[in-house]
Amino acid sequence: MQQPFSYSTTYQLDKAHFQECYSESVIIPTSFHAYKKSIVLIIAGMLLVLFTQMNPYAAWFVFAIGILEAVSTYYQKPWWVMRQMLSKAAKGNVDLTIDEDGIVSKSFYASLTLLWSEVLLIETTELGWLIKHNKGRSYISNNNLSEDAILFLTEKLNHQHKN
Repeated sequence: MQQPFSYSTTYQLDKAHFQECYSESVIIPTSFHAYKKSIVLIIAGMLLVLFTQMNPYAAWFVFAIGILEAVSTYYQKPWWVMRQMLSKAAKGNVDLTIDEDGIVSKSFYASLTLLWSEVLLIETTELGWLIKHNKGRSYISNNNLSEDAILFLTEKLNHQHKN
């Protein structure tokens, strides 16, 4: 009789982990549409400065907000990683358990229990696993998994494709 699968590990939420999470789970828009809001604000600011009697400080403020929006779009990943590193969860440890029932992730500040019945989709990425569920999306890095855990997730992925 085969033993039920169970894997537990602890990892730290460090800068490398946040960078990998962002790179593997966020679709980075690079087209014109990503900069649409900043272009509108810049043009509106320019039009206010050039063609209205509006307070010049307010007009220049709209223009500057457009520039800031463009910069934040361009530097989206470093901005997100910096915000995560400034959060209270940064440098904290996460206890991860994967077993026959589901995935449990616990830290001092947050806890997530996902039963396999709640998982909508499992996708592999270059460096880990994206788990889509009713509560959102979660990312698990292969750096935090054993070979047996990777095989178990692969079986879950293959079972998902059969259904």
